[in-house]
Amino acid sequence: MKDEIIAKTTAYLQQEILQQPNRTIATDEALISSGLIDSFSLVDVALFVEENFDVVIDDTELNAETFDTLEELADLIIERQG
Repeated sequence: MKDEIIAKTTAYLQQEILQQPNRTIATDEALISSGLIDSFSLVDVALFVEENFDVVIDDTELNAETFDTLEELADLIIERQG
């Protein structure tokens, strides 16, 4: 399940956020703290997660302290689904 979440989220980030479909994103690569994803894109990522994984991410959680990598985001999604 975790691999599926990461794969789906990676594809979304590559296509829609970064607009670089061939860009490799490691599961432990910093997304927010590195500036790869900006604050405007975080809202889009949250909406994607909520719509595709049926979980809620509060606006106050849209930061590197809550999740900064695909691995951490997948863990958060799994925790919320459980």
